[in-house]
Amino acid sequence: KIGIIGGTGLDDPDILEGRTEKYVDTPYGKPSDALILGKIKNVDCVLLARHGRHHTIMPSNVNYRANIWALKEENCSHVLVTTACGSLREEIQPGDLVIIDQFIDRTTKRHCTLYDGQHSSLSGVCHIPMAEPFCAKTREVLIETAKKLGLQCHSKGTMITIEGPRFSSRAESCMFRSWGADVINMTTVPEVILAKEAGMSYASIAMATDYDCWKEHEEAVSVDKVLKTLKGNANKATSILLTAIPQIGSMEWTNTLHALKVSMQMRLMSTRD
Repeated sequence: KIGIIGGTGLDDPDILEGRTEKYVDTPYGKPSDALILGKIKNVDCVLLARHGRHHTIMPSNVNYRANIWALKEENCSHVLVTTACGSLREEIQPGDLVIIDQFIDRTTKRHCTLYDGQHSSLSGVCHIPMAEPFCAKTREVLIETAKKLGLQCHSKGTMITIEGPRFSSRAESCMFRSWGADVINMTTVPEVILAKEAGMSYASIAMATDYDCWKEHEEAVSVDKVLKTLKGNANKATSILLTAIPQIGSMEWTNTLHALKVSMQMRLMSTRD
């Protein structure tokens, strides 16, 4: 079963057949919105709008833990997500897709673990490894799908996640470039971390909407610019999902998911008697 977390402008429930809505609660509170259950070519899917269906939740206030927990409770083995991002590289042009493989965390206000000592459902402290944050096997499917569809897609990239909701200063944007970041958004962290703690295969389709504000003689990022680019290019990410999900559903994932589970369990420290 595939969980889909849709970002800004990329959370259209019409991609699912036989849709039903399900409102749930979790030990961490309520998810961003109802879970939309349905199928993509006979593969069970669960769609969740990251910011709510009317985009009422700012990045810092997204209940990432509840979102991931809800998908885990629905027995999702995979989480495929879409996210709008700014480009920090000349070669990543607005409208391009990036299947990110690394992240840098610049957030300050977010719960980054399910194992916080306050919820009886999970005990101990989880020191989850993050050397390879995203599922390589799932990423490969997304990359190959983009190639087959003839889309301009970058096969790797480092995402820097800032707290938001403001955009970067020019000094920050230039600094992030010097750090080796390729794209910038406000939501990859802690989502990718929590998915790994939950033992789910997580991969992200990032779509560049602008050049942030580092690029001279280029219009600085704005909400209007982001939405305009998203509107014209959201179908790219959707087409990848519609093509990749049936392939993922036909593949063997036992070893991959077992490795994720073992990795999490090996890093769980507890003094429970």
